[in-house]
Amino acid sequence: MKKFDKDRVLLGLAAPVLSVLGALIVTGLVLLASGKEPFHAFHVMLTYGSKSDSQVYILNKATPYYLSGLAVAIGFRMNLFNIGVDGQYRLAAFFAAAVGGSMSIPGFIQIPIIILTAMVVGAAWAAIAGVLKVTRGVSEVISTIMLNSIAGIVIGYFLQDGRLGVTNKLANTITTKPIPSSSHLFNFTTATDPVVGFIVFAGLAGVLYWFVLSRTRFGFDLRSVGRSESAAQASGVSVKKMVVVSMLISGAMAGLVGMSTLLNQSYQFSTDFPAGIGFTGIAVALLGRNNPIGIAIGALLWAFLERASNGLEFEGYDKEIVGVIQGAIVLAVVIAYELVRRYGLARQQRQVGAELAAAGSDDKQEVSA
Repeated sequence: MKKFDKDRVLLGLAAPVLSVLGALIVTGLVLLASGKEPFHAFHVMLTYGSKSDSQVYILNKATPYYLSGLAVAIGFRMNLFNIGVDGQYRLAAFFAAAVGGSMSIPGFIQIPIIILTAMVVGAAWAAIAGVLKVTRGVSEVISTIMLNSIAGIVIGYFLQDGRLGVTNKLANTITTKPIPSSSHLFNFTTATDPVVGFIVFAGLAGVLYWFVLSRTRFGFDLRSVGRSESAAQASGVSVKKMVVVSMLISGAMAGLVGMSTLLNQSYQFSTDFPAGIGFTGIAVALLGRNNPIGIAIGALLWAFLERASNGLEFEGYDKEIVGVIQGAIVLAVVIAYELVRRYGLARQQRQVGAELAAAGSDDKQEVSA
């Protein structure tokens, strides 16, 4: 049985805790400099963000953030910086909405088709960056940024009346055809607003992420490539293949990001479909240290901060102060993780030195005996 390493757990928790504390200190200083009272602001955020309707809002908002964080984290484990999650999920949601709106079959068949369409489109779009990297040496950072822009152009081209879009004259907008009510995903009823049913799929995605990366040969190869490409190559792992496959899986996960909005809320894709969730996923994955539970906490924290900003606005505080907190968290994450990493490395070196010294002492005693 694997021995429980208390120090390792404490080190794992230290970085995110230090990040949040650092962000709160920075925010408090900003509030003081602007003549505002920081502790009252934090009290307002905590009180408003813990209300019943706020809890539902946070869960619904955190669901796509969590999936976006998982998509980014898959790349991080390979040392790949997939900035293209934003374009991947929007393109995936668009074509999934177009497919869903063009069919009228039983929901238990149509819903999986819509979800699979989104995953396939997201994977295919992300694979372009992977193929460019292994064949032409193009940095995935550059290619995914460009693909985000191209995705917006592709959506704009097809989302027109006469192609895959229809004009909604009442709202003066262009959308895809609405998905039939038989294919609307279930919701969980609460005393206030419903909680989106896709949160179940998000939870399953987190379990699958953990299982594949922690309990399979593929996950071991992926992590070994992320640690050292040359060592992985020497042990027989095809680095190029792993890059493409990782981008495919990351893109497929990104395809799920827009599904809670599409299947539980809007039931169609329009020009006001949520954007920017892919970039939030980067911060969430960093905050969660690529761990599925950590990413869930990061997603909930991000959603909480967004919700709490409304409470601040009611009390006369600037709503943008939440943006300061989020930015400070991202900066603090980088600093805190580096400090914790260096401390952990130094601690590990001391332990190895102590064990070697103890082993040397035992050998001397045996020789003298």
